[in-house]
Amino acid sequence: MKEVFNYLLISGVLSLMSTTANATNNLEIETADIKVQVKGIDRTKPGNILVMLYGRDGFPKDHAKALQIKVMAAVVDQMTIGFSDVPAEFAIKILHDEDQNGLVTKNWTGIIPAEGLGFSNGAKLSFGPPNFDKAKVNLSSTFAPLTIAIIYP
Repeated sequence: MKEVFNYLLISGVLSLMSTTANATNNLEIETADIKVQVKGIDRTKPGNILVMLYGRDGFPKDHAKALQIKVMAAVVDQMTIGFSDVPAEFAIKILHDEDQNGLVTKNWTGIIPAEGLGFSNGAKLSFGPPNFDKAKVNLSSTFAPLTIAIIYP
């Protein structure tokens, strides 16, 4: 019985340690785990859902600079994706990559996206994609799963 208690105690301590804290004047969270709930997936369209986690660098156009990318088949209306080691400030971009080329395919204008997109913090397309400051999320204020809806053209 004592061994089981010790095992549970150690497991609990290790799970709490999955969030790294740096003590300065205030407690600052450097990295943690998050969940992103993707809603509004049009499962009648082919392809994959790409959920991309970014720091400031490269957001939102340069997929090679994404810190992490998760790819799931677009076969359900919504899904939840987990990320580990998320920085204190981050942004999420979601792409319904219908043609599976890993890029945002544009319509006949060559400017307007032809595939579904979604961004953290409710950021929307305007005359181009949103910048990092409009889409950024502070880890310290994120408690529940982030919910992001895909918007289709």
